[in-house]
Amino acid sequence: MSPERRRYRRRPDQFVAAVQINLDTDGLVYRKWGAEQRARSGDWLVDNDGDVYTVAADSFARTYRSAGPGRFIKATPIWAERATTPGAVATAEGRTHYEAGDYVVSNNEDGSDAYAVGAAKFDSMYELDE
Repeated sequence: MSPERRRYRRRPDQFVAAVQINLDTDGLVYRKWGAEQRARSGDWLVDNDGDVYTVAADSFARTYRSAGPGRFIKATPIWAERATTPGAVATAEGRTHYEAGDYVVSNNEDGSDAYAVGAAKFDSMYELDE
């Protein structure tokens, strides 16, 4: 683990609305985070306080827990570090571009299952898990 990467938890009041894409489809293609994103049947369409995106089915199943009909909370810790330069990270859905000061986040301590989050959004959603 990078010495700058630290463990965080989602704040307990930070729910998302989500619905699983249980449709017979060849997939959904959309543009977000500066690149083309792809979702497949079984993935989840998430509304995170107005920020709408998809999450791969396996990642969602490992990291989110139901908090009532259509409401979910990220129940597992994440690991994150602030980016010092602009860049991009490969995600399960495509690529996410980020700016210096944004957070590069992973659902796994080894840095896999990665994505990026803007600093203000990250600070409102997560707290250190020490």
